Amino acid sequence: QVQLVESGGGLVQSGGSLRLSCAASGRTFSSYVMGWFRQAPGKEREFVARIVWNSGSTSYADSVKGRFTISRDNAKNTVYLQMSSLKPEDTAVYYCAARRLENTLYDTWGQGTQVTVSS
Repeated sequence: QVQLVESGGGLVQSGGSLRLSCAASGRTFSSYVMGWFRQAPGKEREFVARIVWNSGSTSYADSVKGRFTISRDNAKNTVYLQMSSLKPEDTAVYYCAARRLENTLYDTWGQGTQVTVSS
């Protein structure tokens, strides 16, 4: 059974940094795309970043480009989201998700971790 467990959220001041982790288990993820999404109160869930596990190719939402970095550790089966220069508008629940490379929809989701950026 595929399982994604996020950690690393918390409260940080504007301009600060946080690193989120997503521990993946239950299968080999070499043929997968791993993504980070976020949902702020009263807003729809939005894409943040994604990484193709085997190639390391990355993609980012314009709102986080240059501030966030997604990476993966093959040995630990873990995906990271390094967030820097955080802004109050980055406040949201952050979710890790996975999909097979040939699919378009993410079908496995973690439980989410809260990130709060104070001004």
